[in-house]
Amino acid sequence: MKHRKPHTRLLRSRVAGIGVAATAAFAATATVPATAVTLPTAPTAPSGAAGRAAIAVDLANSRADRTHMYDFDESFRIHEYGPTVAVTANNRATAMSVGCSADAPCRSVALSFQIVTTAGSNARLVNATNISRASNEHCPSCETLSAAYQFVVATPREFHLSKASRSELAGIQRQVDALRTSRLPIARIRERADALAQQVKVILDRETARAPRGDARDPRTNFAPTVTMHRHIR
Repeated sequence: MKHRKPHTRLLRSRVAGIGVAATAAFAATATVPATAVTLPTAPTAPSGAAGRAAIAVDLANSRADRTHMYDFDESFRIHEYGPTVAVTANNRATAMSVGCSADAPCRSVALSFQIVTTAGSNARLVNATNISRASNEHCPSCETLSAAYQFVVATPREFHLSKASRSELAGIQRQVDALRTSRLPIARIRERADALAQQVKVILDRETARAPRGDARDPRTNFAPTVTMHRHIR
């Protein structure tokens, strides 16, 4: 009795085909990206968004060392949230100079300006953090400056910054950025940053003066619009 030999070539072909299919399936599974979660960037809340919470996080971060002896970073952001349940605002500026010599000192400058507007009964309950940090590590004679300016606008009813005020704020932002190429002493840059922050405060005070007032019959919104400025410099 004769036994028929298996078709080796066909068998190998089938096995190879299964292997290719399995590899393709695995590759398809392995390359599916994870879902990315990102915080909103300078969002504007739509009208009637009274039930939402909002988070604003801004950072200016500079680091100077022997390979990059001058570094400057600035952040200037406007977050208009309108009516919200809760707002968390975090603004930070960090500057570091590392490992430069006394003969060739480093210079590191970080400036962060954050504007947050919110409205409604919880507008005055913003959880605000405004911090700056500056350090010289093994860096004698190095110049390091970090400055964080945070402005929290609370109004009883929703309002939006005018086109004219936004244009003025954009002009201030350009002046902040122009300090990038300035060779002024650190003390003068600090004075200039303070002066620009005061200009921002003046604009926001003027804007809130025209903001809608609250209802005197509702104690939750019966308050005057306010602009709170936080300043932290190192």
